[in-house]
Amino acid sequence: QAQLREAGGGLVQAGDSLRLSCTYPGRAFELASMGWFRQAPGKEREFVAAVSWNGERVEYKDSVEDRFTISRNSAKNTVLLQMNSLKFEDTAVYYCAAAFAGVFRTPDKYEIWGQGTQVTVSS
Repeated sequence: QAQLREAGGGLVQAGDSLRLSCTYPGRAFELASMGWFRQAPGKEREFVAAVSWNGERVEYKDSVEDRFTISRNSAKNTVLLQMNSLKFEDTAVYYCAAAFAGVFRTPDKYEIWGQGTQVTVSS
């Protein structure tokens, strides 16, 4: 049974917006940093954004920093990724992940992963 559940993916046109959500079980993840990664066909999984356990520290991949916003609502055990001005190159499976030792950009630092949600942007 997946501990992290992503939702919100879909097919959109370039320039549109999507909001991804990641729900986690609760108390066990209160102190976890949460990250979003993505993987396009034939490419390696890459960092998109991350937020610290208290929401005070956020980090972004350079190419999305002015378009995407990560946030977390600890009361609802949810992490959101608001994606605006989507581009064709944003097409990928988006994964939510949890890290318990800090905020990282590398996938191998994250211990728990969701199953992913597909985002497809048509040009």
